[in-house]
Amino acid sequence: MSNIVAVVGRPNVGKSTFFNRLIKRREAIVDAVSGVTRDRHYGKTDWNGREFSLIDTGGYVVGSDDVFEAEIDKQVELAIDEADAIIFMVDVEDGVTGMDEDVAQLLRKVTKPVFLVVNKVDNNKRLEDAVEFYSLGLGDYFAIASINGSGTGDLLDAVVEALPEKEDVEEDELPRFAVVGRPNAGKSSFINALIGEDRYIVTDVAGTTRDSIDTKYNRFGFEFNLVDTAGIRRKTKVKDDLEFYSVMRSVRAIEHCDVCLVVLDATRGFDGQVQNIFWLAERNRKGIVILVNKWDLVDKDTKTAKEFEQHIRREIAPFTDVPIVFISVLNKQRIFKAIETAVEVYQNRTKRIKTSVLNETLLPIIEQYPPPANKGKFVKIKYIMQLPTPQPQFAFFCNLPQYVKDPYKRFLENKLRDEFDFNGVPISVYMRKK
Repeated sequence: MSNIVAVVGRPNVGKSTFFNRLIKRREAIVDAVSGVTRDRHYGKTDWNGREFSLIDTGGYVVGSDDVFEAEIDKQVELAIDEADAIIFMVDVEDGVTGMDEDVAQLLRKVTKPVFLVVNKVDNNKRLEDAVEFYSLGLGDYFAIASINGSGTGDLLDAVVEALPEKEDVEEDELPRFAVVGRPNAGKSSFINALIGEDRYIVTDVAGTTRDSIDTKYNRFGFEFNLVDTAGIRRKTKVKDDLEFYSVMRSVRAIEHCDVCLVVLDATRGFDGQVQNIFWLAERNRKGIVILVNKWDLVDKDTKTAKEFEQHIRREIAPFTDVPIVFISVLNKQRIFKAIETAVEVYQNRTKRIKTSVLNETLLPIIEQYPPPANKGKFVKIKYIMQLPTPQPQFAFFCNLPQYVKDPYKRFLENKLRDEFDFNGVPISVYMRKK
């Protein structure tokens, strides 16, 4: 179970440069969300063998300075709530600003580890200038230059050391389904509709994470844990549904579930925020079901659903093999279908295919459509096996793995999907040296 580290601070102090440096350029990189470039604010990385999720709180805010200040305060409050450690970044060029003081005031009350980081310190003169940040009352600081990475090693050593050890909670074997989506898409109503009438079959299990409520669901022969991300935290002042809140709240729920039910409001469509949550689930290799809620409010003709579905599939390409269910929580339409689909996706994600069956099925197809020759070299795929991982990953053993390009890997993935039904589940294809 990974920890969450939030990077806070006012705009333009270099948070994103620091973030990108950790997420993209380090060899130990685990992941960065792609798909929605302007939302590159969540990533996984590791340092000294400790993996953690990094959240950059910048870049969610638009508007004038006063709006900025209010928003930054809110983001810092949410980061304080959700994160295990906080990196507070300031800029040596500008010195201590009023906004820095506001943020520092919030952080002085915090019991979690807070790291004051003075950025853009790339010469001795600036090292001397950095001393003034002692006035923020947060104790010692780390002087770094995120543009070239100097000083980041010491900082990360300290961060990793301060992260609380996540004890492995005794997981019960039940599948975990997380209900995620932007605010007001109908997540809570969906869960209430599922469990509302027969409350007696519901047990509230205090979640493995301190912030998601697990509800055991046992009905119609299905048994699983439902993880609700709605209302996880007291609604401090969350009036405006900024990406930040949805993402920050979804991160933990997504990391610790098997299948994500991504709920979206049909009247708002499959917008950037929902896409962000979708890619978060995809990058974490979770099963995914897209639930289009409030379908009763949409003016429809015979083609509406088909067109809506095609639009979503265009947005989520190349991973289009995802079930989309149109529901109305209010009228209890197709709610059961949604759960049935989630259970099927869970079964697809945990499916094991015998090595003999894989080879008998796919080798003849590969022989018919071999990888294209590269520089006169011919790639021969000899053998295929499924790796023993929680989600579907396949190794294709061949003589020249370095010559197999992404389009052919996608071809192999599509063939796996055609033959074995991995609807709703991201698949990883690896080329290995025979």
